[in-house]
Amino acid sequence: MLNRKIRKLIETGRESGWICEPDAKSVMKSRGFDVPASVVTDSPEEAVRFLNKTDGPVVVKAVSKKILHKTEYNAVVTGIRSADHLDSEMARLMKLEGCETVLVEEMINGIEVIIGAKNDFQFGPVVVFGLGGTAVEVYNDTAIRMAPLKPGDIPSMVDSLKAAAIIKGHRGRPGVNMDILTSVLVKFSRLVMDFEDDMASVDLNPVICTQDRCVIADARIILNES
Repeated sequence: MLNRKIRKLIETGRESGWICEPDAKSVMKSRGFDVPASVVTDSPEEAVRFLNKTDGPVVVKAVSKKILHKTEYNAVVTGIRSADHLDSEMARLMKLEGCETVLVEEMINGIEVIIGAKNDFQFGPVVVFGLGGTAVEVYNDTAIRMAPLKPGDIPSMVDSLKAAAIIKGHRGRPGVNMDILTSVLVKFSRLVMDFEDDMASVDLNPVICTQDRCVIADARIILNES
């Protein structure tokens, strides 16, 4: 069941056909998912205050209803550590089409996975999981299951991937916390079932996973035609 807040965000996104990243993350957070600490602002001073209280570098992203694929517009900048760098990148991003605010958030390091869903005309919501970031386009290494998922479905999804060893950990490198990943995927599958009448697709890419967290670093919800 979608609550009133999520319903309002859906209606806000109807005109553009999608729910922008800050609102999509708000949806995810309201359903108990882990998202980075962040601020949405048009104020350089507020952005710098956030940087100063963050333990480590930040990411800054344009927020625009005109920009669906941010990488095509160089609308994401990672690894910002100084106020001067943040000021200059924020000024550049604010000049992009439709950009009225920017999203500044903590930068997380870990294994990048993709968690997504599509509303199949025949089967309904199906969940997609695989290695994330730009790797998903290069290797096309994903597992697909019909929603809703059960905890027992997750090991087989991971094992079916060529990248299974990366996700589980190999050569002394830590992998993903499988209990947390299982919880996230099962919970996500329930969310997309609730979204079935409204969404065309949901993309969480990347979700950055460590031994302690699975954090949604980017989120996009495409709405179906009402």
